[in-house]
Amino acid sequence: MILITGGAGFIGSHIVDKYISCGYKVIVIDNLSTGVLSNVNKAAIFYKLDLCSGNIESVFKEHKIEVINHHAAQIDLRKSLSNPLYDARINIEGSIKLFQLAVKYGVKKIIYASSGGAVYGEQKFFPADENHITNPLSPYGISKFTVEKYLYYYKYVYGIDYVILRYSNVYGPRQSIKGEAGVVSIFCRKLIANDQPVINGSGRNTRDFIFVSDVADANIKALMFKNSGIFNISTSKETSVNNLLSLLKKISKKNISAIHKEPIKGEQRRSCLDYSLAQRKLKWKPLIGLKEGLETTYRWFLENK
Repeated sequence: MILITGGAGFIGSHIVDKYISCGYKVIVIDNLSTGVLSNVNKAAIFYKLDLCSGNIESVFKEHKIEVINHHAAQIDLRKSLSNPLYDARINIEGSIKLFQLAVKYGVKKIIYASSGGAVYGEQKFFPADENHITNPLSPYGISKFTVEKYLYYYKYVYGIDYVILRYSNVYGPRQSIKGEAGVVSIFCRKLIANDQPVINGSGRNTRDFIFVSDVADANIKALMFKNSGIFNISTSKETSVNNLLSLLKKISKKNISAIHKEPIKGEQRRSCLDYSLAQRKLKWKPLIGLKEGLETTYRWFLENK
């Protein structure tokens, strides 16, 4: 049985759907602070619990959990800048509490959602592979990287296997306006409402945008992987924020100009990740191109106003 934390959220709910479609039994824990109950697959067992304050041990007592897929997190980089203690409490302390229960109840494997862009910081080379120096520029990136180190500890001391997936900027249906790739959701909502999109900075900042179904597929591959490891999950392609908006304007057939504001401190200028290790070891690669993914995403927002 697989426990997915944050399974009512944007990425987590797609992974729940994928696991269930492949025949796995799934339990979802989510406090619904950003997740949405309607996102949760009806075939999953759902518990509304908070990793930090809820009685999550009761779930381990009730069910024999073999794998934890850990996606519950404070995902807002800007909130981490304004309140780093809050970010650390959820992302670091909440994770440690979960991992201690994994030890106590004999969990065999943990799959962890990390952030490639946030943990590498300003890149020295493009695309960045998993050996790139890690210099996170935000409390969010620091907390994500810290949990990676804890997973190594729990593997070394307790023998729990782990797969760390360092996502680039994930986008797609059900996406929140929060998180690193929230710009796609924000732009879609603005264009549908005929409002002017806001770009922080010049718009020349780049990101590596990956469609959520490709991320869900990576979590299937991670489940089947027999060892421990760290993998970038990305497209290895850079897209500027200006170009992203240009694509969405063509898709929406709306010629609305953007408002430019001051750049946000702690945000990277460029981000692009090399997924070749995942291709070699996990037998995974992205299948959905940016134009196709944006068309699907915009259509979903249009139908789910």
